[in-house]
Amino acid sequence: MLYLFDNTILLIIPVLILAFWAQSNVKGTYEKLKKVTNSFDATGAEVAESILQKNGLSHIPVIPEKGHLTDHYHPGKQEVHLSEEVFYGRSIASISIAAHEVGHALQHANGYYPVVLRGQLLPIANIGSQSAMPLFLLGFFFQFTQLMTLGIIFFAAALIFHLVTLPVEFNASSRAIIQLSNGYTSSPQELSYCKKMLNAAALTYVASTLMALMQLIRMILLRNSRD
Repeated sequence: MLYLFDNTILLIIPVLILAFWAQSNVKGTYEKLKKVTNSFDATGAEVAESILQKNGLSHIPVIPEKGHLTDHYHPGKQEVHLSEEVFYGRSIASISIAAHEVGHALQHANGYYPVVLRGQLLPIANIGSQSAMPLFLLGFFFQFTQLMTLGIIFFAAALIFHLVTLPVEFNASSRAIIQLSNGYTSSPQELSYCKKMLNAAALTYVASTLMALMQLIRMILLRNSRD
C-alpha cells in the first residue's frame, strides 16, 4: 500500500487530471461535431475510399467496425476500420476521423519511418507493458532492487513506444488535413472544425505519454530510495 500513497504520487496527480480532461475533451468535441453535417454530405466511408483512390491505394478496403470510436488502421491486413457511426456518418467528426485513419494507410504505403520503427518496437513494448509493473512491485515489496531495476527497464521500453507513437499520430492528422483541404471541405471554418476534432484526439496521446513518463520517474525515485 505504501507504493500507492507515498509522496511520489504527487507526480502522477497533475498528469492524471490532464488525462481525464483530454478524454472528456475528445468525447465532448466528437459529440458536438458529429451533429455538424459536412458540406458535401459525404459519409466517413466515402471520404476514406475517395482519399485512398486518389493516392493509388484503392486496393485497401474500408470496413465498418462495431463499437464506439473503434476506428483504426490495420497495417498487417492493410485495412481501414471505421466505427459504424463514423463509417455511415456524414458529420465533420466522421470525415475527420476517417481521413486520420487513411493517414495511417498513407504512412504505411510511403514507408514513413516512425511507423516502421513503431512496428519493430511493438513486441518489445507488449512485453514491457505486461511485465514491468509486476516485476517492479515484487522487487519493491520484497526489497529486491535488481528486480525493481528490471521492471524499470521494461517500463522504459514501453515508454519509448509511446514516444514514437506521438509523431505517428500527429503526422497522420497532418496528412488528413492536407487531404481534407483538397476537395472535402468547402470553407476555412469547416476545415478548422476538422482540425479541432483531430487536435482533441491527439491530446489524448500526449496525456498518455506524459502519464507513462511520470510513472517511470516515480519508479526510478522509489528504486533509488531503496539504496
